[in-house]
Amino acid sequence: RGFQTIYEYFWWDQLWLPVNLTWADLEDKEGRVYAKASDLYITIPLALLFLVIRHFFELYVATPVARLLNVTEMVRLKAPPNPVLEKFYTSRKKHPIQSDIEVLSKMSSCTPRQVERWFRRRRNEDRPSLLKKFREASWRFTFYLIAFIAGMSVIVDKPWFYDLKEAWKGFPKQTMLQSQYWYYMIELGFYWSLLLSVASDVKRKDFKEQIIHHIATIILISFSWCANYIRAGTLVMAVHDSSDYFLESAKMFNYAGWKSTCNAIFIVFAAVFIITRLIILPFWIMHCTWIYPLDLYPAFFGYYFFNLVLVVLQFLHCFWAYLIIRMACKFLTGKGVEDERSDREESDLPDEEDEGMKNGPVSNGHPVMNNNHRKTD
Repeated sequence: RGFQTIYEYFWWDQLWLPVNLTWADLEDKEGRVYAKASDLYITIPLALLFLVIRHFFELYVATPVARLLNVTEMVRLKAPPNPVLEKFYTSRKKHPIQSDIEVLSKMSSCTPRQVERWFRRRRNEDRPSLLKKFREASWRFTFYLIAFIAGMSVIVDKPWFYDLKEAWKGFPKQTMLQSQYWYYMIELGFYWSLLLSVASDVKRKDFKEQIIHHIATIILISFSWCANYIRAGTLVMAVHDSSDYFLESAKMFNYAGWKSTCNAIFIVFAAVFIITRLIILPFWIMHCTWIYPLDLYPAFFGYYFFNLVLVVLQFLHCFWAYLIIRMACKFLTGKGVEDERSDREESDLPDEEDEGMKNGPVSNGHPVMNNNHRKTD
C-alpha cells in the first residue's frame, strides 16, 4: 500500500503537467500517438546492447585502426614486488608524503629514493594504456558523429528547428513521431551505457562532473519524454551532439602522434563547443524553454524541474569551457595543448640515471631522457 501511495504521488498530474490537464489527456486517440513512460524500459536492454557492440567495435575496428595509425605504447618499467609498499599503496595512499616515505623506507629496507621510484612506477602501471584511450575515443567519436547526423535528419525539416515558438504549439498535445521515438531511445540507451561502463573507462580529474553530467542527462531525457517535451528535447540533444565528435577525433589523432591535425581539430572543437553550449543553448534553447511556455500556461513543478536540470548542465558546460579555453590559450601561445582533465604520465628513470640527476641533466656524457614529454590526452 505504501508503494502504491508513493507511486500515485510521483505521477500526480499537477506535478508534471500544466493546469487543467491530466495523464488521460495524453492517451492515444484521434490519430495522435503520445510518448509513454513505459517506452523507456527498452533503454536498459539497449544500453547492454551498446556495451556488446562497443566490445566488438573496439576489438575489430578500433584496434586495427590504431595499428594502422601506428598508435604505440610507452615502455613502462614495472614496480618490483614489495608487500609492504603494495599494502600501503592499495589501502592508504598512492602519493605518500615525505614522512610516509621515511617510515616505509625503514619498514621495507629500501632507500627513500627507491621508495619514491617504486610509487612512481606503481602509479604508472595503473594508468590506462594509450591503446585503451584510443579505442574509447574511437567508440565515442563514431557514436557522436552518427547521433549528430541522425539527430539533424530528425529535426532539420521540422518548423520548430527554424522557429522555436513552434516547439510549444499545441503543447502538450503533440503527437510523437517514429523518428523522435528512436532518436530518444538510442540517445538514452547510450547514456545509460556510459553510466554502466564509467567504472572501467578512463578516469579523469573531472570524474565526478562526468557522473553528474550522465545522471542529469538521463533525468532530462527521461522527464522530457514522459512530459512530452519532445520537440525541445530533440533540440537540446542535437546541440550537445554537435561538438563531441570533434573532441573525440582530436584525441584519436593525438594518440596517433598527429599533433598538427589534433591541434587544428581541437581549435574547431573549442569554437563549436563555445558557440553551441555557451551561446545557442542558454540564449536560444533555454530562452525557448523558460519564456515561451509561459505564454500558454502558468508555471508548474514540471516546468521548473525541466529548466533546473538544464541549468545544472549549463554550469557543467561553463566548467568545461573554462578548461577548454585554458588549453586553447596554451596552444595559441605556443605552449601546446594538453587535456586539463588528464592524469600525467610520470617520469620514470632507471637507477643509475636517477642517481646521475644529482649532478645535473647529464649522466656519463649522455643527456638523460625524460619521458614526461608524453602524448597528451
